[in-house]
Amino acid sequence: KEEDIINACVTKAKFIYDNYDSMYDELVKSEHLSLYQDIELPTSYVLSDMEYTGVLVSREKLSLMQEEIKEKLSVLEKKIYNIAGLEFNILSFKQLGKVLFEKLAIPYPKKIKDDNYSTSSDILNKINDYDIVKYVLEYRTLAKLYSNYAVGLVESIKEDGKIHTTFNQTLTRTGRLSSTNPNLQNIPVREEYSKLVRKAFIPSNDYIVSSDYSQIELRVFAHMSNASNLIDAFNSGIDIHTKTAMDIFHVDKKDVTPLMRRNAKAVNFGILYGISSFGLSEDLGINVKEAKNFIDNYLNTYPGIKDYMNSLISTAKKDGYVKTLFGRTRVIDELKSNNFMTRSMGERMALNTPIQGTSADILKKAMIEVYEEFKKLKLKSKMIIQVHDELLFDVYSDELETVKKVVKEKMEDTYKLNVPLVVDINCGKDWYDAK
Repeated sequence: KEEDIINACVTKAKFIYDNYDSMYDELVKSEHLSLYQDIELPTSYVLSDMEYTGVLVSREKLSLMQEEIKEKLSVLEKKIYNIAGLEFNILSFKQLGKVLFEKLAIPYPKKIKDDNYSTSSDILNKINDYDIVKYVLEYRTLAKLYSNYAVGLVESIKEDGKIHTTFNQTLTRTGRLSSTNPNLQNIPVREEYSKLVRKAFIPSNDYIVSSDYSQIELRVFAHMSNASNLIDAFNSGIDIHTKTAMDIFHVDKKDVTPLMRRNAKAVNFGILYGISSFGLSEDLGINVKEAKNFIDNYLNTYPGIKDYMNSLISTAKKDGYVKTLFGRTRVIDELKSNNFMTRSMGERMALNTPIQGTSADILKKAMIEVYEEFKKLKLKSKMIIQVHDELLFDVYSDELETVKKVVKEKMEDTYKLNVPLVVDINCGKDWYDAK
């Protein structure tokens, strides 16, 4: 109701008026005034424009997807029931566990607790050489796709044919933006069929342009750790995972196998989150000893990283918080816990927050500069979606080259690291084609 909106706005305005001085003083005291004035406040104007503009979504494409998914689910149901020898609720964890591990006697990959079988993805992925398990995993993916996106997104389309999501600046602990009603940052990107949801996101004008930071968190990590070998790897211009594989396995570029690169990539990204030997062994499907050797080789190859990680955790435990390069602070109470698991989680937060938070701050700064440049040039094209390291634009054909040039320059030049910020730009007639 309009009256409810008016009352909410008045209440918020009065709260800000009454508390402005004390909040301003607190920002000065906590050394967050620059973060607020230079990043968060300008970002709010950018986001309001994005929310108001919205993104055009094709009901027809989503409707076709609904029919396709229904057919696929029906085929998978028959295959699953045929192998199981009975009909059951495939999405019921309990019923599925009984079918897989009792009726079909598939070996359960963990210790059984109280006759309760977990059928989580982690468990099923360990036994996915059985056809029924492959079908169940595919069925789950498609069922989620159907309810959350093929149907769920249709319900969010407004009279103008667009989805107007709400971007939140203060919900995450790292400073990343989030999106609600609906969550556009959760549109699937991994499975090929799931990615087709993005085909429904179309331009109001001529093109969808996607601009994506390449490995920004790894680049921020190289800068913050000041690990010379990792910095040199980025500055060499060689693919970072290939270069890491060359360094770890002591081979030439031509001798790096796909498996070597995959292992190097897993360690590169895992190290950002303080991954354990066990965690890496699960990711790569190898034993814990091999995983430990990978991590040890990595840290020996890039000695500055281990020193940085140890120093960061030590400082975080002493201070009780960590900061991004822009001064954003995250208090980590978990570091004080007497529980080992909770304390370990706190250490992982201490390692990842400065990196993920700094990356988020850089993207916000770039968004502000792109938005201001669009206004200055009086462009009609609009920024419409932000998804972590990616920005999406609804672009007129006669502005396409200007938009691509402005976006690339602003995003790559917004903050100087010891390694280059690199942006990949693509365009297409929908979000899928622009990736």
